[in-house]
Parts: sequence; structure tokens; C-alpha cells
Amino acid sequence: MDEQVKDYLHYLVIERGLSDNTIKSYRQDIVGFVSFLRGRQINSFKKVDSKTILEYMKQMKDEGKARNSVIRFVSSMKKFFSYLHKYHYIVENPMVNVDTPKSANHFPDVLTVNEVDKLLTMPDVSDKYGIRDRTILEVMYATGLRVSEVVNLKMDNLHLEMGIIQTIGKGDKERIIPIGTEAIKWIYEYMEKSRPLLLKKRRSEYLFLNAHGGGISRQSIWQKLKHYVALAGIKKNVTPHTLRHSFATHILENGADLRIVQELLGHSDISTTQIYTHVSHEHLNKAFDEFHPHA
Repeated sequence: MDEQVKDYLHYLVIERGLSDNTIKSYRQDIVGFVSFLRGRQINSFKKVDSKTILEYMKQMKDEGKARNSVIRFVSSMKKFFSYLHKYHYIVENPMVNVDTPKSANHFPDVLTVNEVDKLLTMPDVSDKYGIRDRTILEVMYATGLRVSEVVNLKMDNLHLEMGIIQTIGKGDKERIIPIGTEAIKWIYEYMEKSRPLLLKKRRSEYLFLNAHGGGISRQSIWQKLKHYVALAGIKKNVTPHTLRHSFATHILENGADLRIVQELLGHSDISTTQIYTHVSHEHLNKAFDEFHPHA
């Protein structure tokens, strides 16, 4: 089984061109399932039937796994067993009779404009790290980039004189994103006053650097964001993705077309973008309740 899993993950890299984070998720789902199979003395994917899959899903639920984790597992297994069937590793696909659980109506946490404004002012811009952190936050809110896209931004991805940046998103898809004047101002500030000090006469193709002159990590951005959220006194559960959600919601609330938001976020399917219409409608409902005399 280990060899077949290894071949599949290699296939995802070479044939599908999926990102490291996506492949990591597939690996995590499959390895967890293989461990379950070995605990049941099942040593071949040929011996897996739909009942086995459902038993593992029940175990996930009993362990308190989130509904979205179970949904992702089913999606991973459908693709994995489809691959095994296509290349004749198995005779029958056990996932044919397994339905994907319905996702709960989960709307992402979104910051208000005032909360974003307060958050952006939290880094101490009197030193090189504060300037860098302020610039990262400005870029994330101005563009809606995923944190993985932010850490992979390279110097030659910047076309600031034209007000745009390039990025490589999921599935190695390139997109061009406009970036506002405030974020551009901070990028120039960072490149003049902070980046050379972090670089320490070394060379790096990455825009955002750590204390050693290498590219900053996703984990580092996550930790710093948590720190600044606490400083700002914001009680919401804020992650790097929250800034992406806030970016999308705020431009929708200000009249942007859903298709434009889809392009900016790099969603291949507009149904993924439609979650933000629900968030935007919630905003409208709250405004109606607050301001309409007969609400």
C-alpha cells in the first residue's frame, strides 16, 4: 500500500501540478486511513469496500473531527480510489457508493473596516521588523492573497509602476492582481528601509524576508498576525485567511461584481466565491435591522 500511496502522490506532483499544501492535505488523509486499515489487518486496497470507508468516517466523527475534515477526507478518497481503479490497482472502486456529507453553512469570520484599520496600525514601524510586518498586512488586505502566495512573492513579481503584482495560486495558475496605492507605498518603504537590513548583503529572490535574510514562513506570518490581533483588542478568531475573507467581502459591499471577485481570489469555480454573497447579505441585514424604523 505504501508504494501505491507514494506513486499517487508523485502523480499529483508530475501529472496534476498541485501545490505542496494541497498534496500535504492528500497525504495526511491517506496516511490516516492506511493506519486505520492496518489496525484492522487490511493490507491491500483491493480489500477495502464502502463499509470500511463508512466505518472510518464514523471513527472520525467519534473522535470529534470537524465536519469539514470528514468532507475533505471523502473528497481525497474519491480522487485516490479513482486513480487506483484507473490504473488497475483495484478491480472495484469502493467510493462509488459513498456520498459526500453536506457541508454546514459556515460563513467565514470577517473583520470590519474599522477593525482592519486598527490592525494595520499595530506593527511598530520604527524598526525593520515592524515595517516588514505592516507591509505584509497591507499587501494581504489590499490583494486578498493567500498566505502561501504572500510568502512566495518574488521581487520580479512586482510591477508597482503599473499598480499590479503577479502570483502563482492553486494548481500553478498565474494571475495578475491590482494593488492599491497604500500597499504600494508600504512596499517601497519596506524595500528602502527594512529589506536591505534583513538581507545583510546577501541575495534573495523573495520579497518578504525573515531575520536571517531568507524567505519568511507561513507559520511566522500566522504567529505575528495573532500577536497584532491581540494588541488591537480584536476578539474574533483571526487567521491569515480572515484578511482574504475581509478583502473579498469589503469590495463586494462596495459594489464589485462577483465575477471580478472570483478573478481576484483565483477561484476556478464561482460557487466557491458565492460564500461571500452570504456574508455581504448578512451585512445588509444587520444594517437594515439597525437603521430601518420598521425593522
